[in-house]
Amino acid sequence: MLMKNGERWHCTNPVCRCAILVESSGEVEGHNPSCACGSPMKKQYSPPVLQYLDFIRSPDLAVARRETPGE
Repeated sequence: MLMKNGERWHCTNPVCRCAILVESSGEVEGHNPSCACGSPMKKQYSPPVLQYLDFIRSPDLAVARRETPGE
């Protein structure tokens, strides 16, 4: 499992709730890293960022469409 600098990982055990911040990138052989309590750790979920269609939400584009000359 590849761990990148700046990632946050948390313990899957709800009683433990331990969290770590990766300070140097590295790779762990096999599965996800284990917590001190023995439970596996998971990366903190972050929703995907869609940049390709972000221009559609631009208010400038909407105004430009309404003010098209000749219509």
